[in-house]
Order: sequence, then C-alpha cells, then structure tokens
Amino acid sequence: MTSSDHDHDTEPAVASGDAARQSANAALQRKPPRRRSRLRARVENFWRALTSPFYRYRNAGIIHGVRVGLAMLVSILATTGINIPHGIWASVTLLVVIGGLQHHGNIRKKAAERALGTVLGALIGLTLIIVQAVTGFTWLTYSLMAIVAAVCSYYAIGKDGYVPLLTAITMCIVAGHGDNLIDTGLWRTLNVMIGIVIALAFSFALPLHATYSWRYRLADNLREMARVHAKVVSGAQVDADAQVEAFRRLNARLVQLRGLMPSVAQEIDVPLARLEQVQRLHRALLSSLEMMSTGLGHYEQQLVRIAFAGYGDYVRMALLTAARALRFGGTRHHPEAAARALRASPLDAAARAMPTPPDAAPQMQGPYWLEQRFEEQVGQLRALLLEIEPRWNIERAHWRRMV
Repeated sequence: MTSSDHDHDTEPAVASGDAARQSANAALQRKPPRRRSRLRARVENFWRALTSPFYRYRNAGIIHGVRVGLAMLVSILATTGINIPHGIWASVTLLVVIGGLQHHGNIRKKAAERALGTVLGALIGLTLIIVQAVTGFTWLTYSLMAIVAAVCSYYAIGKDGYVPLLTAITMCIVAGHGDNLIDTGLWRTLNVMIGIVIALAFSFALPLHATYSWRYRLADNLREMARVHAKVVSGAQVDADAQVEAFRRLNARLVQLRGLMPSVAQEIDVPLARLEQVQRLHRALLSSLEMMSTGLGHYEQQLVRIAFAGYGDYVRMALLTAARALRFGGTRHHPEAAARALRASPLDAAARAMPTPPDAAPQMQGPYWLEQRFEEQVGQLRALLLEIEPRWNIERAHWRRMV
C-alpha cells in the first residue's frame, strides 16, 4: 500500500473523529438548556397547581392560613411600621373580616357590612366625643351610649344583624366612654378602614370560591350515588358497615352544601331559591336511593332489580355525566363541554327502552313507581344545573371575558 493510499484511508477516520468531538461538544452545550427547561417545567407545574381551582379546594385550609398570616404582616407594616397611632385596630379588624372566613363571597359581604358598620359607628362615636367636649355632662354621654347600644342590639338579632352590632362596637372603639380625644377617634377609624382594605386585597389573592367547593362536593355525591345505585341494581352483596359509611359521607356532604349556599349565591349572582331547588332534588335523590338500598326486604329488592333491568346503566350514566360537568366545567378549547354534557340526557334513550309496568303484577307497581320517581329526580336535577350553568361555570365565564 502506498503512502497516498494510507493518507486517503486516514482521512475518513480523522473526519469521523472530528464529527464525534463536535457532537459531544454540542451535547455538552445542550445540557444546560435541558436543565433550564426542566426547571421551567417544574415552575410551570407548580404555578398550574397553585392556580388550579381543584388544588385550591383540596388545600383550602393551608392557603387560607398563609393568606391571613401575610395579611397580618402587611397590616403591621402598614400601621405600626410607619408609626400610625393605634395601629392594632387595623390588625383586629383584619382578623374580624377575614380570619374565620375563607370563601370569597363571604369575605366581600363581611367587608361591606364591616365598612358600613364602621362608618356609622365612627360618626356616632365622634358625635359623642363632641357632645362630651361641649356640654361636659358625663352622664348625658353615658345615657346616649346606652340608648345607641340598646337600639343596635334590638336590630342585631335580626337577619342582617352584623351591621348594627359593628356600629355599636365601633362607637365604643372610637369614643371610649366619651373621654377619647377627637384625634384618637379619627385615628382608630382610619385603622379600621385600613384593616378592611387589606382584608379585601388578600381575599382577591388566590381566591377560595365557595362555588368550587359547592360544585366539587355535589359532584362527589353524584358519583357516589351512581356507585351505590349500580350495586343496588346489580344485586351485589354490600357490607352493612360499608353501606352505613357510604350514606354517612353522602349526608355529610349534603349538610356542607347547605352551609355553602349563601356564599355561592353571592359569588355567582344566582337567587338562593334556585340553589334551594338543587338542594331539595339532591336530598330527594339521596332519600330514594336509601329507600332502594336499605328500606326494602329481600323479595322487594329482587323486584327493584327486575324493574331496573336494562335501565340502571342509563341512570348511572346520567349521574356521572352531571358529576363530570360540575367537576370540570368548561375549558379554553371546550367552553361548552359542561352544557353539552348536561343537555345530552341518557335518560331519553332509557325512556324509549323502558317497558310498561305489567298490570298483571301489582306487586311490581311499587318498585316501578320508585324507579320512575328516581328517574324524574335525576332529570330535574340535570335540567336545573343546565339552567344555571352559565353562572356556576366560572371557567366558561372567565374565557368569555378574555375573548
């Protein structure tokens, strides 16, 4: 082999070595971007979880505690930190407004009532200070304070009793027993208003909407009722303790939904009567299901299974689609998903497939009647959820505003 041939043979080897080194260098250069992309992905996942309504619902207690702690720190810095006199009243007001309330609708309502009661109480307190300074009659001031307290207490036991109660409390904060100075009353009034503003500001930071809690708990109950219904229809053996525990969970969520309804009505501007209808149908479904599963003997259970033969899957599907609509709502790419799921009722096909109750078997009339009532209640609940869907589907409303 000649030298020229040797040179020609080594050229590809050198070229391949250079290519390998270049690819290795390129790989080394690409590693930092991959690390940055992983970090970015983790940050994005954390932010997505933090802004997810379901995540906030599952971790509401932690989020609320952190939020109140940060709000307290801000109130201290905004008052004591810059030497505003009587700054403690800002922190007290903050805790009164937001400390025991986590849902956005309740906080807004409480803050509005607190502001109105503060204004009225401050005006009365400043008036009492002026009366004491002008007349010098201590007993006159005491008598006026007693009269105001009596009137406020009379109205405080009513439906909207928080405003008159806060009026009387703020009067005492501002005026003392009539011996406070006018500047002391003004500073305390200012601190109370600062506390209200801070509480409202932090209620908008990662808001905990009662609407989401209402939707997720109702969806959980509909899914669990679908599971219980499927077991009843299929005739599966269910442990008595497990059945008691299932209905305990269902009833506990039903009670929780009752407490959330006023806040939900405030947040989505739906009349409370509409939510009461949803609650009534929810309770009726639970009662019917409990009757089917525990209120019948073995023979009647067999009749129920016959009456629901070929039909139980439709009812289960109707409950599950309603639960999915409540759980996921509408998204950016599918804003009408919840409405379509509620509108397409599997019960329509079931109604066409259901046989007529046989007249020759009067013992079947009870189970058939129970089945028909349960079907009607499921259909009515779906129709009512569809009617108010533009309100409770916060995701869909959000995307509409963005568009």
